[in-house]
Amino acid sequence: MTPWARQQADRLRALPLPAVLAALGATPDRHDGSKWHTAAGVLSVNGAKFINWSRGQGGGGAIDLVMQVLDLRFAGALAWLERHCTGARPPHSTTLPSRPAGPAAVDGSWLLPPPHPRHLARVKGYLTEQRGIDPAMIDRLVASGVLYADARANAVFVLLAPREANRPVGAELRGTGSQQWRGLARGSRKDSGCFSVGGDPFAAIAPIVLCESAIDAISCALLHPGFCCLSTSGARPNPAWLAALTTQPVPIHCGFDADATGDLMAAEMLRWHPRIKRLRPARHDWNDVLTSRSSPLPTVLTTI
Repeated sequence: MTPWARQQADRLRALPLPAVLAALGATPDRHDGSKWHTAAGVLSVNGAKFINWSRGQGGGGAIDLVMQVLDLRFAGALAWLERHCTGARPPHSTTLPSRPAGPAAVDGSWLLPPPHPRHLARVKGYLTEQRGIDPAMIDRLVASGVLYADARANAVFVLLAPREANRPVGAELRGTGSQQWRGLARGSRKDSGCFSVGGDPFAAIAPIVLCESAIDAISCALLHPGFCCLSTSGARPNPAWLAALTTQPVPIHCGFDADATGDLMAAEMLRWHPRIKRLRPARHDWNDVLTSRSSPLPTVLTTI
């Protein structure tokens, strides 16, 4: 390894793990600030160290973290960090190894978890009773095909690629059992699309609010009728589709959670895209605002 390459690796290794986890689409645990839910399992973070409780493996630094979560080799992890967590881009000669397709891919096309209608009542009950979402909104989402139940009674929120005729490119999953669980369908490409409610975010019709999850996007849309609310599938400051979205001639707000991670990632998003404004929920997230409201739904946004 050349001195320059060693310096590059040291710089990337020292990136703060919460920021890297957010870029990976991981979500912080509501009850334990050191725990994160990732596609590779539940991680605990202590400074630059982390441990994956699901796999019984630990590591240190951002490079180890990306290698484990994305199942990449050293060079691939460096390239990913350069692309997603710094202002630099990897050289054209660098290629990112693709994740194993597994049973979720056929002929290069990603397939969603098969729907299981017999579990739909449970998903609807969870979203209405525990999340306070209007049943009429749930019915509209189910009818449009962007919400359904899978074999494990997970709520499936479909990610669509708006610039590709709304082709499905993955899904957010939310468990409906006694334990809170969230994740992504295997093979999901969250940099290619997103979950949205309230219209096509690329149609330049309504103001836009970027939220951390599909449930928060739905909650925000109920609180602010007339706005298009979409999920970044985690507190990610610069998903690949965001630059194109910022060309739309409508106001865009970052509605990430009102916590340390949400504020950090919102500030990073505004650094990348200065025209975006911060919109901080009055409680921890938009679903908390929805479930705690005792007054009529507001129709205007108040930014800070």
